Amino acid sequence: MAVDPLPAELLYRACDTSGFTFDSTSELEDLPGLAGQDRVLDALRFGTGIRRHGYNLFVLGPDGSGQHDAVTKFLTDVASRERAPSDWAYVMRYSAPHRPIVLELGAGAGNALKEAMAQLVDELKVTVPGTLDSEDYQNRSQMIAEEFRAKQENAFEDIRNRAEDQGLSLLRTPSGFALAPVVTEGEHKGEVLKPDAFNALPDVERKRIEAAIQVLQKELADILEHMPAWEKEHRQRMQTLNAEVATRLVERAMHDLRKRFDTSTPLRDWLASVATDLVDNIGIFAGVAPQTAAAAGQMPPSPNFGTVDPFRRYEVNVLVGNGQVTRSRGDYIGGGAPVVYEDHPTLQNLLGRVEHVPQMGALVTDFTLIKGGSLHRANGGYLLVDALKLLREPLAWEALKRALRRRKIIIESPGEFMSMVSTVTLEPDAVQLDLKVLLFGERQLYYMLSNADPEFAELFKVAADFDDVMDRETENDLLYARFLAGLCRSEELLPLDRSGVARLTERASRLAEDSEKLSTAVRPIADLMREADYIARGKSADHITAYHVDAALEAQIARADRMRETSLELITREIIMIDTEGECVGQVNGLSVLSMGEVSFGRPARITARVRMGFGTARVLDIEREVDLGGRIHSKGVLILSGYLSASFLPEIPFSMSASLVFEQSYGGIDGDSASSAELYALISALAEVPIAQGLAVTGSVNQLGQVQAIGGVNDKIEGFFDVCMRRGLTGDQGVLIPAANVKHLMLRQDVVDAVERGVFAIYPVETIEEGVELLMDAPAGKRNADGKFTAGSVYARAEARLAAFADNQRRFAQRVDDSGRK
Repeated sequence: MAVDPLPAELLYRACDTSGFTFDSTSELEDLPGLAGQDRVLDALRFGTGIRRHGYNLFVLGPDGSGQHDAVTKFLTDVASRERAPSDWAYVMRYSAPHRPIVLELGAGAGNALKEAMAQLVDELKVTVPGTLDSEDYQNRSQMIAEEFRAKQENAFEDIRNRAEDQGLSLLRTPSGFALAPVVTEGEHKGEVLKPDAFNALPDVERKRIEAAIQVLQKELADILEHMPAWEKEHRQRMQTLNAEVATRLVERAMHDLRKRFDTSTPLRDWLASVATDLVDNIGIFAGVAPQTAAAAGQMPPSPNFGTVDPFRRYEVNVLVGNGQVTRSRGDYIGGGAPVVYEDHPTLQNLLGRVEHVPQMGALVTDFTLIKGGSLHRANGGYLLVDALKLLREPLAWEALKRALRRRKIIIESPGEFMSMVSTVTLEPDAVQLDLKVLLFGERQLYYMLSNADPEFAELFKVAADFDDVMDRETENDLLYARFLAGLCRSEELLPLDRSGVARLTERASRLAEDSEKLSTAVRPIADLMREADYIARGKSADHITAYHVDAALEAQIARADRMRETSLELITREIIMIDTEGECVGQVNGLSVLSMGEVSFGRPARITARVRMGFGTARVLDIEREVDLGGRIHSKGVLILSGYLSASFLPEIPFSMSASLVFEQSYGGIDGDSASSAELYALISALAEVPIAQGLAVTGSVNQLGQVQAIGGVNDKIEGFFDVCMRRGLTGDQGVLIPAANVKHLMLRQDVVDAVERGVFAIYPVETIEEGVELLMDAPAGKRNADGKFTAGSVYARAEARLAAFADNQRRFAQRVDDSGRK
C-alpha cells in the first residue's frame, strides 16, 4: 500500500509553445467576444431573437469575468443589424397643459419636428407684424372702427338735433349724458337756463320742456343700453378679421410642415391643435404682452408658463432622438437599435423625471422640463443593468418590474410616491415600452431572486450562464492567445511574445485551480498584463515576455504579502506552535486557506485529539462547534469521521470512547471539511498511541468509507506549509499529503517544484485513510484477517485493542450492587 511521492513534472503543467504558429500577439486576430462560451452564445441568440413578453435576460457570472464587455460587443453587433427605433417627444396639450402629449415619431424625426416648429415660430414672428402693419389690414380694421364710431355718432346726433328742436341741449357730464333747457332767443341764445329762469317760465312751458326731456332721456337710455352690444359687435368683427388673417398666415406657414409630418393620427391631431392655438393667440406674435392678450381673450392663461416665454408652448421636447450615432456613458445609439448601459440605476435615472424651476417663490414646471431615463433611451433596443446596483437603489427594482409588466414607461417621482412633496407637477402620457433588459449578477443573486421574487421568473425567463473555466487544450491555448492579443490592442499594451503568452496561460490555469482548465476571468489577467507592460516599458522592451510577467506577479504578491509574512513570522518564532520535525501522538498538521479580499494564502494549523473511555454511546466532541467557531460543513465532517470509526473498529461491540478534537490556537471561525482526514488521523493516532510524523501536513476530506476526497485551494495549502519548512530549513523528510483526485489541480510555484525535483520536499497523493496512516505513522495500517482481527502489530490492531479495553472497563464499571445485594 506504499504511496510514492509525485514526480516534479506533475506539479506544474507548462504551456507547450511548440504548437504556436506566431512569434508575437501582434500577428494574431482578436478573439470573438464569446468564444468558448457556447452556452451563453445560444442563450443570447435566443433571448434577443424571441420577441415575446417576459423574455428578458439575466447574465450569470463571477465579478471580473469580462461578461459585460463580451455581451455588449455581442449586442452591439446584433443591434447594428436592427432598424433604428422611434423617436419620442413631449408636446403641450393646449386643452390641459398639465397633461403633456407624447408623440411617437420615426427615427430622426424628433429633432426635425423640433427645428420645424422653431422655424414656424420664427416665421410668424416676422409675418404677423408685417401683415398687421399692411395697408390692406389697416384699411379693413379702420373701416370697422369707423363704422362703429359712425353708428355711435349718428345715434347721438339724432338725439342732439331733436333736443335742439325742443329747446334742449345734450350735455356730457362726469356721470354720463344729460338734457337741459336752453335760452332760445336774445344774446344768451343757446346757453343753459339757470334754475331761477326756468322756474320763471309759464307752467305750460315748463311742463312741455319736462315732457320733452322725459321722452328724449328714454331714447338716450335706449342708445346707451345698446352701446355694449355695438362694442361687442365691433370686437367680434375685429376678431373675425384677425382670425381670418391669422388663419391665412398660419395655414400658409404650416402647409409644408403638415405635409412633411403627416405620418400618424396623433401627430396630425396635435398639429391641428397647434394651428388652432396659434390663431387664438396670434397677438403674442404682434408684440402683445401675454397677460394683456390673455385679458383680451386672445390667449388662455397658463399657470405653467407665467411670463417667461409665451412661445415655449410651441416647442417640442425631444425625449429620445435615434437619428444620430452617439457613444457616451457606455451607450451605443445609432446605426440600429440602441444598446444602453445604466451605471447608476436609480428610480429617476431609469424612468425619467419632471424637473421644476423656482418662479416667484414657487416651484413650477412645464412639458419642456420632462427628462427621459435609460428606459427611454434604450426603448426599441437593449438596456444593461448591474443587478446588485439595481437592488441597492430604493424603489428602483419595483419600478423596473412595473414598467416591464405594463410595457409602458410612466414617470414616477420618489417624493410623490412617498408623499413627501406637494408641488405642482405634470401627468405626462405614458411611453409604450418595447425593449430587452439584461441584468448582470453573480449566480447566488440569481438564485436568491428566483426563490424570493415570484415576478422575477415571469420577467427574466432567459439565463445566460458564463462558464468560469474552459478546457485547456491545444486549440483553446491558441484561442486564449488571441484573447490576450485583443487585450493588448484594447489596452494599448506592448505585444506579448510566445513566452509571455505561455506564462499568462499557465497563470490562467492557476486561477482556475486546475492544470486541465483555463480561467475565463478577465480582470486578474488584464491587471497582470498592464503591470507587466509597465515593467517591460521601464526596461525599454519591445515585447512583454515571461520575465516581465513573472516580475509583475511577484510584485503583486509582495504588495499584498503583509498578512502572509506576519503569519510565517508567528510560526517561525514559535508564537504559533507548528512542528515540522519529530513525532507526536494525537497531533497532526492540518492545512487551511486564509482569504482576505482577493488575497489568499495557505497556513498550517495544529490539530490535536484526545481519547478516553466513555460511558454509553461513543462521542467525538468537536470543540470548535461547541464554542460556535465551527461551521455546519466542518461539523458534518466530524460526524462523518465518527461514522468511519464506528464502522471500522469493533463493529459488534458498542463503542465506549469519548474523544475531543480542536484546532489549536484558532480564534476565528472554521468551516469546510477539508481537514476531516487530518482530524481522523489524529484520532487514530491517539487511539493507537502511535506517533505522527510532524514533518508532514495533511489536507483532504473523508467519507464514511475511508476514501479521501478532493478539496479546494490545494496549491495555496501546499505552498503555505512549504514556506514554513523553508523558513526552518528543509530536511528531506517533509511533505504534504493531498487527495489523489487533486493531482490534476496542481499548478505550484517554481520553488516548490524545484524542491521536489531535488528530493527535499514531497507531495503524496492519497486515496484512502489507510494509505495516509502508513505514511504519517510509518507503520502498516492493518487489514482484517480471516479470523476478523487486524494484522498483529498494525496501527488499526492497536486502536481496536484499546477500544476493546475501553469497552471491557465500561462493563466492569457499570456493574453495581444494589441495597438488597442483588447485582
